[in-house]
Amino acid sequence: MSKENDLIIRVAGEGGEGVVSTGDFIAAACARAGLEVYTFKTFPAEVKGGYCMYQIRVSSERIFNQGDTFDVFCAYNGEAYELNKHLLKPGTVFVYDYPGGDFEPEAIPEGVTAYPIPMSQAAKELGSYRSKNMVAMGALSALFNINEDTVKQVLTKKFKKKGEEILDFNLKAFEKGKELGLAHKKVDSRRVADAVASKDVIIISGNDAIGMGAVLGGLEFFSAYPITPATEIAKFVATHLPKKGGTLVQAEDEISSIGQVLGASYAGKKSMTATSGPGLSLMSELLGMAFMGEIPCMLVDVQRGGPSTGLPTKHEQSDLFLAIHGTHGDAPRIVLSVEDVKDCIDMTVDALNMAEQFQCPVILLSDGSLAFSTQTVPAPKPENYTLVKRKRWDGVGKYFRYAMTDDLISPMADPGTPGGEHIATGLEHGPNGAPLWAPANHEAMQAKRTGKYAGLVNTYKPTEVDGTGEADIGIIAWGSTIGVVREAVARLREEGIKAKGFYPKLMWPMPVAQYEAFAATCKKILVPEVNFQGQLAHFIRAETSIRPISYTICGGLPFNPSMIVNKVKEVL
Repeated sequence: MSKENDLIIRVAGEGGEGVVSTGDFIAAACARAGLEVYTFKTFPAEVKGGYCMYQIRVSSERIFNQGDTFDVFCAYNGEAYELNKHLLKPGTVFVYDYPGGDFEPEAIPEGVTAYPIPMSQAAKELGSYRSKNMVAMGALSALFNINEDTVKQVLTKKFKKKGEEILDFNLKAFEKGKELGLAHKKVDSRRVADAVASKDVIIISGNDAIGMGAVLGGLEFFSAYPITPATEIAKFVATHLPKKGGTLVQAEDEISSIGQVLGASYAGKKSMTATSGPGLSLMSELLGMAFMGEIPCMLVDVQRGGPSTGLPTKHEQSDLFLAIHGTHGDAPRIVLSVEDVKDCIDMTVDALNMAEQFQCPVILLSDGSLAFSTQTVPAPKPENYTLVKRKRWDGVGKYFRYAMTDDLISPMADPGTPGGEHIATGLEHGPNGAPLWAPANHEAMQAKRTGKYAGLVNTYKPTEVDGTGEADIGIIAWGSTIGVVREAVARLREEGIKAKGFYPKLMWPMPVAQYEAFAATCKKILVPEVNFQGQLAHFIRAETSIRPISYTICGGLPFNPSMIVNKVKEVL
C-alpha cells in the first residue's frame, strides 16, 4: 500500500468530550469522499469519564485493519498525551489543545511536527465547551485535507433534525477550528487522500452489520438481554425488524432470551439472539436442548476480555473453547467466525441459513474490536442473498418428528399443523418424540444429530489460502486477526520472505483436510490469537497432525501488522 495514500489519525481524550463523535464524523466524511475507511475505538467501562480513543485509517486503496500506530495524534487532554507520547516518533504529527487546555507538553521530540490548537479556549469563547470537538475537527480538516464539503454534509445530516440553531452553531465551531488550523504554516506532508468518485458503499459498524445481515437473512424473531459489546445488534434489529413484520423482545436475562428464541423457532419462526461470553455461558444448557430437540437457532457471541466479567469494553477472541465445546454431554454445533464488517453482513445470513437447514444451534463469533469498528463496505443488495427455509412436513402419512431420513434431517411441523402433533423436550427420544432410554436408540440418535452436518466442511466455501507455492512460514489466523495478517503477509513478501496465510471462517466442524493441505506447503506454521491459551492452536494440535507455533496476546487490544512481521522474523 502506498504510504502517501494511507493516513491514520488518532483522537484521544476523556469520555464525554466528544472523542467518539469526532471519529465518527471524520470517518463518515471520508467515506462520502469515496475513500476506504477502517476505524478502531476503545473506551472505558464507566458511563462518563476515563480514557477514550478513536483511530481512523483512511486510504484510496483497500485496507484490512486499523494499522500499526498513528500518523497524526490529536490530544484533547493531558491523560491522552501521557498515554500516547511514547508513540510520537519522527515523522508523526501532534495536534494538541494549547493554550487553554489542561496540559503543556514536554519538549517536542525531534522529527515530530506539532500544531497547538486552542480547542477549549475557542469553544468557551463560542459559548459552549461542548463544541470543543467541532473546533478540533475543523482544525484537523484544514491541516490534513479532510474534505470540507463532505464534513459539512455529515454535520448537516446529524444536527439539522435538532434545529437550525444547533446546526449553525456546530458549523460555526467547525469554521473556527478550520481558521485556527489554517493559521499554522503547514510544514508536514501528511494528508488524507483526495476525494474520488463516489461508490455504492455504506459505512457501518460490525454490530450494525450483523443486525443488517439478520434482517437481510429473513429473521422473524429476536430476543436478547443487553450486554457489552453486543447490545448495538439488538438496537439495530429493534429499529428495522418490526418494519418487516418481525418481533423483538428484550428479555430479563440471557437464559430467558435463548429460551424465547427456542420457543419462537419451535413455533416456526427464524430466530436468533446476541450476547457476549458471560451470556453464552448462561445459555449453554438451553443450547444443549436445541441440539437434542433439533430446534434451529442462531446466536451471535461478540467476544470480550474475560474470564468472568473481565474487561467488558476490551478486545479478545477467547470464547472458541466455549463456543465449540461449551456443553454438557456430546452436543456439537456449527461455529462460524467473521473477519470484517462485510463478513458480519454476509455470514449472519449464512448462519441463519445453516440453523434452518441443519436444525441445530449455530454460533457466529465476532469480537469487541470489530463490534465498534466502522468500515466502508459495498452496499448490500437483498436480491444477492439466497435464504434457506427449514424442511417442513408435507402432511402425508403419519408424522414422526425425528424420523431417520437419508440426509439425517427430519421434517418439522409447526404447532397447529393437522396431524403434526409431537413432543419436543430435552429428554432422549425415539422417532416420534416420546422419551426412549434404550442404549441403541441413544447411540443412533446421537449419530443422527451429529452426522447431519458432517458434510458441511465440503459444501461451505473453502478456507481462503493467501499465496501460492511453497512457503517458509504459513500463518493461520481467525476472526478480526485475519485482516492484520493479510497486511503482514504482504509486507513479508515485499521483504523477500516466502509467506502464506490461511483464514478459516468455519471453525466447527473443522475442515481438517484443508488445514493439512495448507500446512503441507509450509515449513513452519504460526497461529496468532488474542487469547491466553492459544485456543485455535489447541484445536489444530488436537484434530490434525500439524504442530503450530502459538503466538498469543491478551492485553485488551488487537494485534497490529508489525507485531506479526516481527514475530515471523523471530520464528525464522
